[in-house]
Amino acid sequence: MKIHFVLAIVLIGMVSSCAKKGNTLDAKESIQYVDPFIGTGGHGHTYPGATSPFGRVQPSPDNGTAGWDWCSGYHISDSIISGFAQLHLSGTGIGDLADVLLMPTNSEVDLGLFGKTRDSLPYTSKFSHDQEEASPGYYKVLLQDPDIEVELTANDYVAYHKYTYNTSGTPSFIIDLGYAVNWDKPLDCHLNLETDQRIVGYRFSTGWAKNQKVFFAIETSSPMVGQRMIGDSLADSTSTQVSGIKAGGQFFFNGDMDNVEIKIAVSSVSIDNAKENLRLQGSPSFEETRETTKGAWSDVLSNITIETPIDSLKTIFYTSLYHTQVAPTLFNDLNGEFRMQNDSIAKTDFKVYSSLSLWDVFRAETPLLSIIDPSRLDDMVKSMLVYYDQSGVLPVWVLSGNETGTMPGYHSVSIIAEAILKGHNAFDVEKAYNAMKKTMMGDERGLEAYKEFGYIPFEVMDQSVSISLEYAYNDWCVAQVAKKLGKENDYEYFMDRSKAYQNFYDVRTGFLRGKSKNGKEFHEPFDPKSSNHIEDTDYTEGNAWQHSWYVLHDVEGLIALHGRKESFALMVEQLFTEDSDLSGHNVSPDISGLIGQYAHGNEPSHHIAYMLNKSDAPWRTQYWVREILNTQYTTQPDGLSGNEDCGQMSAWYIMSAMGIYPMNPASGEYEIGSPLFEKTTIKLPNDKTFVISAPNTSRENLYVQSVTLNGTILNTTYILHEDIMAGGILEFDMGPTPNKEWGITK
Repeated sequence: MKIHFVLAIVLIGMVSSCAKKGNTLDAKESIQYVDPFIGTGGHGHTYPGATSPFGRVQPSPDNGTAGWDWCSGYHISDSIISGFAQLHLSGTGIGDLADVLLMPTNSEVDLGLFGKTRDSLPYTSKFSHDQEEASPGYYKVLLQDPDIEVELTANDYVAYHKYTYNTSGTPSFIIDLGYAVNWDKPLDCHLNLETDQRIVGYRFSTGWAKNQKVFFAIETSSPMVGQRMIGDSLADSTSTQVSGIKAGGQFFFNGDMDNVEIKIAVSSVSIDNAKENLRLQGSPSFEETRETTKGAWSDVLSNITIETPIDSLKTIFYTSLYHTQVAPTLFNDLNGEFRMQNDSIAKTDFKVYSSLSLWDVFRAETPLLSIIDPSRLDDMVKSMLVYYDQSGVLPVWVLSGNETGTMPGYHSVSIIAEAILKGHNAFDVEKAYNAMKKTMMGDERGLEAYKEFGYIPFEVMDQSVSISLEYAYNDWCVAQVAKKLGKENDYEYFMDRSKAYQNFYDVRTGFLRGKSKNGKEFHEPFDPKSSNHIEDTDYTEGNAWQHSWYVLHDVEGLIALHGRKESFALMVEQLFTEDSDLSGHNVSPDISGLIGQYAHGNEPSHHIAYMLNKSDAPWRTQYWVREILNTQYTTQPDGLSGNEDCGQMSAWYIMSAMGIYPMNPASGEYEIGSPLFEKTTIKLPNDKTFVISAPNTSRENLYVQSVTLNGTILNTTYILHEDIMAGGILEFDMGPTPNKEWGITK
């Protein structure tokens, strides 16, 4: 007891010392502030299970509940666990994956009920959040009904399960390949007990991604002494192989065994590749892997160090940083092979990524990676070009190597442009440009009408305004790369097309509205608060209030349409202060996180507060950015105001909390907002650091008084990517009242 008391005194002294120094953290300690349960409530759609940074596998609990808020397989409101699948999506709006479900048991179960809905499954269990914990790379829960403790961890390619059987019975586990929720539907499954410690097989399914093929290899630390299996029909106890849509089985251990470790590797190519992934990365024990993955997360989280005396802000920030490093996910095997949508097998010498939610992540996630992990961005671009080689068009939203075609625009174009304009050349730049140009000169997804009319008329397709605005930004991106590469004719052509937004401006209302084929009539009737989800609408997952600002590349041009900067600024202010009522017969559930009509829970609103910088009202940008930071993110499970969307919701927080934001991501400009932290240190990949210092920032001192960059007075409302990557210090003097002279165009 005396030793513990002395240790406590020492620790208290250390904590006091840290507090006196602004609560500076050792870089390796940031992991303690990550809470993977943030985002598992509300509409965050995140999962609490284990993964390595950008890892191939994501073992996580599955409730077995169908529904939008269970897109990740798990929601904090649930009290039942149906099992632990190996693949999951982080924060998306469509449910898929949850492949290869395992669940420990201690009694025989009815195999005939495999592949059923949750209420009929014979192996589900109650659990309590009081007996559940999660940290980066680790998850633990007690299954109350069988009294079995489950622990999960993972490295890049192998999912690890550890089951501790606390009571007598028949220690065993089940594999249910027929298990499916939401969009997922099994098409063909196979299970083979290859040895007494190895099970292999495959699960082919369709869903959001139409051609999903998952091959797997499972290895147990103790021999299996018996099995019961089911495929198209119930197999006898001597059978070691089954096939069928609902293939599965129960596998038994010796009755005196109290714990077992199980390793699962997957591949999109073959069982042999899954076995090879397991052989190459499955030799460490559960605890060794847990520690190694914890170290990998500590390294990733140490890329940004913040100093603030407020622990809740550390929790939100480092959990956000964690979420930005979960997706996209590795897709090729350790030998470089992976399956394309057309079933061809490709092979590369770089990391190929899937779960590419491009409409979301181009806004702040890829700009963040361009600063702290540019080689990751290079591999993302290379991955897009491989998908282009197979389909002849750049990707939109890639899942399991499949093009889902989800969301408007081609933001592979935006991300490739960002990389090229920031000087990346680890890929074939000329090929990348040609892919961008060919994609934007196609006829699919409304491009034919867009080229014919200079915009998409509302008679042609739903979401015509939003899709046209996305294409206008894509065109601007192509134009900038064309200019950089000396392709003057292409530059002029795509710059002209990038003005498409002008066709929608209604001088009477100030909104961007659906326009007819003849270019004269707006779509009637019109209500700027009306939202219909996907169909019977001119806007994507939103309304006119939220989409009338979607001109990332030409804010000055949009301001000019409004007549004066003051008029523009007043209407942006009205966006935030308007009542939050919504109308329409099928209001989009994605409209969430409302401040007035501003919807932070969905990406089209994310840049709007920063537009006030361009209208000579930067203090209003500072005010509204702080309002969003303070109200739309918390430490609770519902602490995200909308879908996490593979990192974008969290990337907005990271960039904005540091005090900068890429309003136009491909431009290389970062708009200045209102930094939350006294000091932020960004570790750059070139062994330099970029420091953002705001020693007197606080909840009250939210307004920028002055800024210096490396000691030189800065009176522009943005800094450049090259400023950051050169290293240095951006210093803020903050105060409680606006300085209406700073950042104003003279």
